[in-house]
Amino acid sequence: MYNTFQGKNVLITGGTGSFGKNFAKHLLKKTKLKKLVIFSRDEFKQHHLSKELRDSRIRFFLGDIRDQQRLHRAFQDIDIVIHAAALKQVPALEYNPHEAIKTNVIGTQNIIEAAVDQKVPRVLLVSTDKAAEPTNLYGASKLCAEKLFVSGNTYAPKKTRFSAVRYGNVIGSRGSVVESLINNPNAKKVSLTHEDMTRFWITLEESFDLVLFALKNMVGGEIFVPKIPSMKLVDLFDAIVPNAKKEITGIRPGEKLHEALLSSNEARCARELKKYFVVLPESHNWSKYNPYKKYNKQGKKIDPNFIFASNTNNKWLSTNDFKKILVKLKKQI
Repeated sequence: MYNTFQGKNVLITGGTGSFGKNFAKHLLKKTKLKKLVIFSRDEFKQHHLSKELRDSRIRFFLGDIRDQQRLHRAFQDIDIVIHAAALKQVPALEYNPHEAIKTNVIGTQNIIEAAVDQKVPRVLLVSTDKAAEPTNLYGASKLCAEKLFVSGNTYAPKKTRFSAVRYGNVIGSRGSVVESLINNPNAKKVSLTHEDMTRFWITLEESFDLVLFALKNMVGGEIFVPKIPSMKLVDLFDAIVPNAKKEITGIRPGEKLHEALLSSNEARCARELKKYFVVLPESHNWSKYNPYKKYNKQGKKIDPNFIFASNTNNKWLSTNDFKKILVKLKKQI
């Protein structure tokens, strides 16, 4: 999978975020890429990352995905774009909907326009489980981003391919509940929204593998979904702060009790591989032939009533499982 980056110029939007900066480190360590461009709007984080990553192959490009002209400049001579920039905090976006649209929807459209105009061969969107049957604006905006990426293949089918990856909560990501609890291990009281709430969990390394798999295999239009485990939030709290008293605060605006990574509507068009599901577009009018035949050979059809949800998942993380992950995570922090 690392050969995909051999001699290539790679750009990561949101490159100073949790996924972006860690994936950048991973690529610099594991691949022989030619150039890596970190595109983000935060000069302070770029400054700190530039001191941390002293590599002649890395470039820092200050800009906002809301600015299409800036993206056109940044995408010159780029071979691969990983689009990870987004506004992500559910409650904040419920109260600031216009900002979510400007970044997550219009910003994504700008990515597509710039990539097509600059003839970038491969562009991959990093999406979220909240895009599957969304109930909040963040999820709805990311669903729009996915739809835009799939349809983006109609613009330059022989020159630029667009696909997406969709996954759940990243363990230890910036601003996450895991990070908050780890930073306050002796807390006497913690807030829990609902005792029955479940979520999908993925490690950073697993998210890297998913992105690498997608970039290697994408023909354009797919949404790649990992078979990751679920966990009840109450068990997660017990793993990190077992002695803290739990205060039940109720579900926040826009939150679900359980998440889904694959809906029944999508299952009709999906194929199951060993480690992933691949959602194929219902229409591929950008190609005269069926470009997805390889998935029919490699994978199998899914029951049209199947739903990959966090509460019905057959793969669960126990408290002990999560503690083992935490040991490794704390060594990385």
